[in-house]
Amino acid sequence: MKSLSITGLILLAVSALLFYLTTDFAVEQIKISHVMGMMAGVGIGLIIGGLVGYVSKGSAMKAEQKKKEFKQLQKEKEELEKQAAEIAKRQAEIEIQNKNPQV
Repeated sequence: MKSLSITGLILLAVSALLFYLTTDFAVEQIKISHVMGMMAGVGIGLIIGGLVGYVSKGSAMKAEQKKKEFKQLQKEKEELEKQAAEIAKRQAEIEIQNKNPQV
């Protein structure tokens, strides 16, 4: 995203230089070709910006989904560890009761 902004600024500077060289920034010298060029530049910029935004949003959504899945897996792991600890504790209690039967 940062490199795209830098590229846009460079292209803007080049277009300002070319505009200065062809018109000397005089309003009387602006022709329809200049207006068409500006509109084409804006259109191309919007298309490229839309594509980059779409791709970056898709990447961000995939990363967020992976984070959610990872957190869910961590919760499941903790629950399984608690269950395993409870089972081990119960087995130990059963073994103690089997060794020392109370009559």
